Formats: sequence, structure tokens, C-alpha cells
Amino acid sequence: MSRAGRNRFLRFVLVGASATALHYVVMAGLIYIIQFNPGNASATGYLISTLYNYYANARYTFGGGHNHARSFPRFLVTAAVGLGINQVVLLGLISLSMPVIIAQFVATATVLLWNYFINAIWAFSRRDSL
Repeated sequence: MSRAGRNRFLRFVLVGASATALHYVVMAGLIYIIQFNPGNASATGYLISTLYNYYANARYTFGGGHNHARSFPRFLVTAAVGLGINQVVLLGLISLSMPVIIAQFVATATVLLWNYFINAIWAFSRRDSL
């Protein structure tokens, strides 16, 4: 990976960390204050953080200058698949008696890799052919 690629990945990780913090705060509040089940709480936190994540990645990670009418729907598709991955990993690990927070960390790490590569090569790509 080139230096520019490493720097972009680092920016993606930083944006993702702040989006993940938002996801986890919403999730924890829903579980421990409102008594949502972990799957619904995680999905709600994920969806709320997705909107922030798009804005921050479009502006900071991928430098703007792309067509939002094209990139936002692609980002949403990527995020939707990421949500599915998150739910499968989270609920699968919970069913194996893993504590919710550890299962969510594993799910987050898995989705991080998916999201970065798909966003970099497709959602925020400036190539018209994709």
C-alpha cells in the first residue's frame, strides 16, 4: 500500500473510530436505559452512526470532490451489507455465549475491513466506469 493509501486508511480508521464511539454510545443507551435487545440496539446505533460516517468520510477521508448523488447510494449499500455482516457476527458470537461487548468489538473489526475496501474501490471511487 502506498503512503497516500496508508494515510487514507488511517483517516478512515479515525473517522470510523468516532463513528464507532457514536454507535456504541447509542447501543449502550438503548440496552441499559431503554432495555432494547442487543440486536436491535446495535442495528439502531449502526444506522445513526452511518449518516455521520458518510459525511466525515466524504469530506475528510476521501477528500470530497465526488458526486454525492452517486457516492451516497453506494455508501448506503456498502453500509447495509456491513450491517448484515455486523448482525451475523454479533448474534452468532452471542449465541456462543460471548459477552455482548466483546462480540460487538469482533463484529466491528470485521465490518471495518469490508467498509474500507468497498468504499475505497466503489462508493467513493471517482472513476465513472464503476
